[in-house]
Amino acid sequence: MLFEALTLQLGYNATLVTIGAALLGVAAGATGTFLYVGKRALVSDAISHATLPGVGLAFIFMVLLGGDGRFLPGLLLGSALSAAIGLLCVSWLSTRTRLAEDAAIGAVLSVFFGLGIVLLTVIQTMSSGRQAGLETFLLGSTAGMLWNDAVIIATGGALVLALVVLLRRPMTLVAFDSEFAASTGIDVRRTDLAMMGLALAITVVGLKIVGLILIVALLIIPAVAARFWSDRMGSVVGIAGAIGGASGWIGAALSATAPDLPTGPIIVLVAFGFFAVSLLFAPGRGVLAAVLRHRRFQARVHVRQGLLALAQEQPIYEGLTLRLMRRAGLIRADGVATEAGRAKAARALLDERRWQLLRADPRHEAAAARYDGLTPLETLLTADQIAELDRALKPEAAT
Repeated sequence: MLFEALTLQLGYNATLVTIGAALLGVAAGATGTFLYVGKRALVSDAISHATLPGVGLAFIFMVLLGGDGRFLPGLLLGSALSAAIGLLCVSWLSTRTRLAEDAAIGAVLSVFFGLGIVLLTVIQTMSSGRQAGLETFLLGSTAGMLWNDAVIIATGGALVLALVVLLRRPMTLVAFDSEFAASTGIDVRRTDLAMMGLALAITVVGLKIVGLILIVALLIIPAVAARFWSDRMGSVVGIAGAIGGASGWIGAALSATAPDLPTGPIIVLVAFGFFAVSLLFAPGRGVLAAVLRHRRFQARVHVRQGLLALAQEQPIYEGLTLRLMRRAGLIRADGVATEAGRAKAARALLDERRWQLLRADPRHEAAAARYDGLTPLETLLTADQIAELDRALKPEAAT
């Protein structure tokens, strides 16, 4: 059944929901990258929690007008208005008072979410309207989603993605260095508002699928995971969009096979799976790559120290050093140096003496700063510089 869901063979509505969730994930991942890079991740949390009063008030308003209160565009419009008010409150508190931005976010987040819970409680006591299912906006749900709902979500996600592509350059500059962006003529305030507006749009569009509590995870987790794979902003945005899209696709398919489980947590858990894989196996920043780099560096240090000990006819007691040197063919099983070992040991000792001269000569300060004590000096210095160092060595030390 999962295979059918992943390959869009589980019915027309499930197909629409899966495609809509994937588009939402792509847009959320790409948009969240700018929030993450600009260190504004918590703002998205305030926006998402500020949507709840808008959902409740929109429901009450539509019921008072004679509807059933569950018209999705109306609920999304209400959530967008309250989220915008919450965003303005955060901006006002952080710029017009002595509160730091994180304190302002905490205040707005808790007050708006509390108000939303109160409104949902009031709605449960109303005799009119269709209250059932309104709580799915907390954790998200695709069960019972109509074709029109899926089209709204997919269209909203596609529009946000198009705007991210259009505004990627100014948003990148503002996220990395707002002062430099201002010096290039970019309106930092408008660009920042556009960035927050896109985050708000993603939050509102994703309420039905992921829910307001977890939409922030879909904004941030793909960006954090993508950062492990690349240092280039364009690549990070693309990878974050791909991770977000795959999370939405797989999460919606899993949710279709287990309709009793809330959709939002499933999508977020899939995104966390991508994050865990990135954390462990990314080639540049992953844990495995870091461990391998450390092991390689450790081996180079041990071999270097072993070679210096051989050159100075000192005993080697370190077990790891002995194993590494035997494996490299530098010493025999009884600890006696091989021909190759003696040659390399002499070369290591010569480099050590050259380095001592290098550090003492201010003319070679830049080269001395680059030298790690392990790499052959011939790779850092020119032949003339090596010859100059050798002339300063005692004749017996230069051989």
